[in-house]
Amino acid sequence: MITVKQLLDEKGSTIWSTTPTASVYQALQLMAEVNVGALVVMNGDTIVGMCSERDYARKVALTGRTSRELKVADIMSTGIVTVTVRNSIEECMALMTERRIRHLPVVEDGRLLGLVSIGDIVKSIIQDQRSTIHHLEDYITGRR
Repeated sequence: MITVKQLLDEKGSTIWSTTPTASVYQALQLMAEVNVGALVVMNGDTIVGMCSERDYARKVALTGRTSRELKVADIMSTGIVTVTVRNSIEECMALMTERRIRHLPVVEDGRLLGLVSIGDIVKSIIQDQRSTIHHLEDYITGRR
């Protein structure tokens, strides 16, 4: 069972964030620069929401409003689901599926430690399966 801690140790814990008062355009620019699909919205040290490409598509692009005039607070998702470093990636996948979300902030003792995406989880599962297959092949062929 792979934990969120193991996933963060492997992928790193870089967190890309924005503020509720930033323009949606600024948030989109940052997402494009760092090649991510979502930003954690922070008010100081407190998570107040998530701003994703999906939020932009549904709450800006489809409504005819402009990203330069709107603030992140106008479109961000609230009621954010978080996980801890002790959660398994299977638990994360279940949460993401149940809540129809793609990103989970990792919080411990009130501090934001990282962010895991559905892509991170799928990549980790594939690597784990490859490792298992390799070990089984070695066992079957007697290479070890």
